[in-house]
Amino acid sequence: MSPHTTGRRSSRRIVAGGVPVAVIAALVAAGPASGAGDEGGSARVVRTATLGDLPLGAFSNALLPGTVDNDRGVDLGGIGSDIYPAGRKGEFWTVTDRGPNGQIKVDGKKRRTFPVPGFDPAIVKIRVSGDTVRVLDAIPVTTASGKPVTGLPNQEGRDEAPYSYDARTALAFNANGLDTEGIVRAADGSFWLVDEYGPSLVHVSARGRVLTRYVPKGLGLTGTDYPVVEALPAVLLHRKINRGFEGLAQLSGGDLVMAVQSPLSLPDTDAGEASRTTRLLRFSPKKKAVTAEYAYRFDPVNVVDPGEDDPSELKISSVVSVGGNRLLVEERTDKAARLQLVRLDRASNILGGPWDDDTTSPSLEQLDDPASSGVPVLAKKLVVDLGTVTGVPGKIEGVARVDHDTLALINDNDFGMTDGAGAFDAQGRLVDSGVETSVIYVRLPRGI
Repeated sequence: MSPHTTGRRSSRRIVAGGVPVAVIAALVAAGPASGAGDEGGSARVVRTATLGDLPLGAFSNALLPGTVDNDRGVDLGGIGSDIYPAGRKGEFWTVTDRGPNGQIKVDGKKRRTFPVPGFDPAIVKIRVSGDTVRVLDAIPVTTASGKPVTGLPNQEGRDEAPYSYDARTALAFNANGLDTEGIVRAADGSFWLVDEYGPSLVHVSARGRVLTRYVPKGLGLTGTDYPVVEALPAVLLHRKINRGFEGLAQLSGGDLVMAVQSPLSLPDTDAGEASRTTRLLRFSPKKKAVTAEYAYRFDPVNVVDPGEDDPSELKISSVVSVGGNRLLVEERTDKAARLQLVRLDRASNILGGPWDDDTTSPSLEQLDDPASSGVPVLAKKLVVDLGTVTGVPGKIEGVARVDHDTLALINDNDFGMTDGAGAFDAQGRLVDSGVETSVIYVRLPRGI
C-alpha cells in the first residue's frame, strides 16, 4: 500500500506545521528499548523512546500533496540526522536526511539508489512522551517558489548519479536538491541547516523556504530556485562524496559552527581515506561570512571503535554548543561514538592560511602529526564514550543538551533500508531492517 493525497491542502484539518491530525494519529507506539545503564559513576541511559510506524507516502503527501506516488513500503525515518531543543521539556526539532537511499552493485560498480525520489526533506518537531516519540509538527523544505527541493544530487560529475530503487534506471539530477544533516533554530524563528552535497550552509525560513544557500567558492551551482552565494572556502570543493557538512551548532552569541564530516580528499582520495584530520568552520550570520576555521584531529579509529582498523570509517556527525565557545564534538563510526569537549580559541584559527590552499604540499590531511608541524590543532577532552554505555544504539547522528548533566541522542535508522539488491523484495517493497528511530536520554556522571 502506498498512500498518497491529491486533495486540496486547505480542505484538510491541519496542525501548526502542516501535518494532518489523522496522520499524527497514525503513529503507533513501539515498545521501549532497555534503559539499563552501568553502575557507579558512569554515564547511563535513563530513558529510551521510539518512533512508531508512519507510511512515508502519507507523511510526505500531507505536507506537499502528490509528491510521492509510491513509497515502496517505507515508513518515516531518517529524522535522526540531528536534534535541537525546541524550548519545551521533551520537545525537539529534528531534520530528515535526503530520503531513503542505498547502494547496489551493477556490473561491479556501486550505484546510489533513491527508491522514493519524490521525497522532500523535512524539519520535524517531536515530543518524547514516556517510551514514545510523537510527531507534533512537520515543515517541508522548499524552494523560493514553494516547490520541493528534493533530496536528489545536484551536479553530474561531482555528485553520485541517482538511480531507481533497483539501480537499473537513471534519475535526473536536481540543482535544488539537499542532503540535509544538521539543524539549529535562530532567535527569529528561522532555521539553519547543513548539507552534504555542496557542502553548504542553508538558511531556511520558519515555514521551510530556502532563503539562501551558502556554498564553496568556485562550485558553480546554477539552475536553483533560490539564491546561492559562494561564501565558503574553496578548499571545501575537495569534500569526500557523501561526507560534506554533517554537524551544526549555534554558539551563544549567534555564530554557527559547521563540521566537515570526514577529512578532505587532499590532494586525492587516498590521502583523505587515510587521514585523521578534519575541519570545523565558524560562520557569522551577521557578516554572512566564514570568520574562522579549525583543525580537528580524530582519535585513532581503534580507540573510537575497538576492532575497527579503517580510518575512513571515522566521521563527525554532531557538534553541540555547551556555553561560550565550548563545543561537544561527536567522533563516531557506525558502531561506536565518543563525545569530546573542545574550546574554539582565536589562536587555533587557520582560516586563509596555507592549509586553505589546495596546492600546499603536504596538505593538512597528509600530515601524520599536524601539531608537530606547527598546526594549532584543537585541544580536546573526552566527556563520554557512548560505546561503553548500555542501551545506546549504533549510528548516533544527533546530540542535544537537555540540562547540565543530561544529553538527548537520536539515531539514524536509514528509513529501515539496507544496501544491496536484497533491500527490496520481488514486488519492489522494502524489506525493513527492523532498526527503529529512537531518542535516548543519557545522564552523565558530572555536568558540562
